[in-house]
Amino acid sequence: MSESPGENPDLAVLTGLDEDAGVGTITLNRPARRNALNHEMLIALDKAVADLSENESVRAIVLTGSGASFCSGVDTDELAGGSSDGPHSPGPGGPEALRRGFQLSHRIILTLFDMEKPVIAAISGPAVGAGLDIACTCDIRIASPDARFSAAYIRVGLFPGYGGVWFYPRMFGMAKAAEMMLTGDFMNAEEALASGFLNRIVPADQLLAEATELATRLAAGPPIATRLAKTMMHRSLGTDLTSALQLSAAAESITLSSADHAEGMAAAREKRAPNYRGV
Repeated sequence: MSESPGENPDLAVLTGLDEDAGVGTITLNRPARRNALNHEMLIALDKAVADLSENESVRAIVLTGSGASFCSGVDTDELAGGSSDGPHSPGPGGPEALRRGFQLSHRIILTLFDMEKPVIAAISGPAVGAGLDIACTCDIRIASPDARFSAAYIRVGLFPGYGGVWFYPRMFGMAKAAEMMLTGDFMNAEEALASGFLNRIVPADQLLAEATELATRLAAGPPIATRLAKTMMHRSLGTDLTSALQLSAAAESITLSSADHAEGMAAAREKRAPNYRGV
């Protein structure tokens, strides 16, 4: 795996790229602060997500955290009474400046959620507040047994400003979402698995390998069909069945006429692995 030029462990976000496998990796890298999101990390994460989203050699992405945490949410040093300035620090600009301060984080959320490439979260330890919301943007979530999840905003008098009010009811159902938002209580890995939020739980020492293996498998799949499947699944969340069927017919017309479909059928008949090229 190659790393970006000049990359070092002091960076708030690390990126990696295995060009042969078509897999990109994004690592939140502030382990001493449980990978809390400060302004520097948000800027770096925004760039990492955009770069891998636009890189044509990347077909799947793994998002993880370094150390014993996935992400503990927004850095409390940049909230009220903290010692550092950031986009969520109260200041002379008042509520309007704070509202505009969400543009960066919201761009990250939307890019992760809307990108046509599958994103796999590899989660160990806590995913709290904005960290939980980032996990929600991913398509597949694999966790270690010590993973824990909390919409912790309410504990410090805050509202889920990173998209939780949209994500939680869709991920957990209305009743559980209300409990999570109104109490800030933790959900453990087993409960998250039972709820359907997690796809699987694996031993901590196998977490990244498991996520990378799955990403490699997805990256080897047909890019056109993968992109359309993810896009149409997301679009179907806000439409009726008739509209979803019409969109599906249009999408399937694209895949039926693709060279990848012809290659997939040929490989199946010849009992060999397909070589998809995204055309």
